[in-house]
Amino acid sequence: MRRLLIVAAGLAVLTACSAPAPPRSAVRQAQPSGPVTLPAPTGPRPVGTTVLHLTDASRPDPWNLDAGARELKVTLWYPAQRRDGPRAPYMTVKEAELLLRGSGSSTAPAATLALTRTHAVKDADPAGRGLPLVVLSPGFTKPAGTLTSLAEDLASRGYVVAGVDHTYESYATTLGDGRVAECLACDSDTDPGFRAALVGVRAADVSFVLDELASRWPHAQVIDRGRIAMVGQSIGGAGAVAVMVADPRVRAGIDMDGTTYARIPPGGLARPFMFLGSREHVPGGRDQSWDRDWKLLTGWKRWIVLKDGEHQSFTDVPLLAHAIGLEPLPGMLAAERGAELTRTYVGAFLDLHLKGRKQAVLEGPSPHPEVQAWRVGR
Repeated sequence: MRRLLIVAAGLAVLTACSAPAPPRSAVRQAQPSGPVTLPAPTGPRPVGTTVLHLTDASRPDPWNLDAGARELKVTLWYPAQRRDGPRAPYMTVKEAELLLRGSGSSTAPAATLALTRTHAVKDADPAGRGLPLVVLSPGFTKPAGTLTSLAEDLASRGYVVAGVDHTYESYATTLGDGRVAECLACDSDTDPGFRAALVGVRAADVSFVLDELASRWPHAQVIDRGRIAMVGQSIGGAGAVAVMVADPRVRAGIDMDGTTYARIPPGGLARPFMFLGSREHVPGGRDQSWDRDWKLLTGWKRWIVLKDGEHQSFTDVPLLAHAIGLEPLPGMLAAERGAELTRTYVGAFLDLHLKGRKQAVLEGPSPHPEVQAWRVGR
């Protein structure tokens, strides 16, 4: 297959790289512990999940010239009518194999990762009406499934969550016909303008998903399409900025530890936005993109940094580390605590801006000792 680097019109290129994955020195090899169970959702509702395969025939795939249309896998999590039933798989063995091989960080058997136990019932009927929608976008090379712990928690609290697998930007994406697409975009990641192009692709992907959900998911009537937010990690967080600049349907957004590349217009972005980052993203730190964009966020805004967090603290990756034979070095934020804090702040932000419920935890100063930096606006 051939790959193509697109230049995203109107998106400025920054010289800084996106926040890096943890350096190899951040973890050490250990004995794999075997499959683990993700933390239980904290909300009162049972959780269901299903997968949609969508095709955007209006544009060619940006990374694969042999594909005349853009194919996307979307995983939905939502409040369900029942708790009993088969739990959804975390990923397939093939997906796990390609993810472990691509990351080069573990030699654990792929089945160990694939057998991670989730809490969502596969293809359960949804419950409720008028539910807000949250779009999740993962980091580069990672599938949306690495945000499952957060997605299940939000669904248990009354949200429909749409996790988007951006095809050819992950080590493994299973398409509708069973083919497994690998990371063609990885061949371009050192090209000038790559990350600006990448967030442009993500913005187009998310807008297409929002267009299609109403007609492609049989239960789409449960969604309140007037209450939509986007949450992304790493380049997915940068994508949240790009989507909010391009698509007014998205009312609020969160960037979890992602350097931003989509330039906010001079008039600013007035919708609610939150930066939630690791120690790499303290104000005035190495990554200057947040300092630049903070000034252009003209509505409600927060900037929260976890002092012992690292780039993957907002994902499932630390929760799975022991299972696949990786051990974080001393001094790093514990995996369970990272997941808890991520759920707390993301959930509070969404409850405030999509449900209108006041959240003391967002007013500061933070009650959590792990919070190193805190900025408040509006």
